[in-house]
Amino acid sequence: MESNNWIKQLLMVGIGTTSLVAEKLREVSEELVKDGKLQPDQAKEFIDNLMHQLKSEQGNFEVQMQRQMRNMLQDLGVPRQAEMDELRGRIDRLERQVRDLENKLWRGM
Repeated sequence: MESNNWIKQLLMVGIGTTSLVAEKLREVSEELVKDGKLQPDQAKEFIDNLMHQLKSEQGNFEVQMQRQMRNMLQDLGVPRQAEMDELRGRIDRLERQVRDLENKLWRGM
């Protein structure tokens, strides 16, 4: 489904943004350590805590985006994959029944 592609792209932008934020945090923490305003172990703990929080928020963002996407597609009337699979199965059964009926008619003539 095409919508998955742009969702993945959006999430990749988020991942890229997270990487950029991590890099900038490291730069800032290194400067603070260099200036003597922060101890190296404090800087590492600070960055680790912030990155953990960013990653958990990113996961929440992904879940919320998927939920919103499902709701939007449902509102637009786009069938879910399970519904499509069910309809394909019903069509297959109907086609089989039609063939069986056609065969019975041909044999009866």
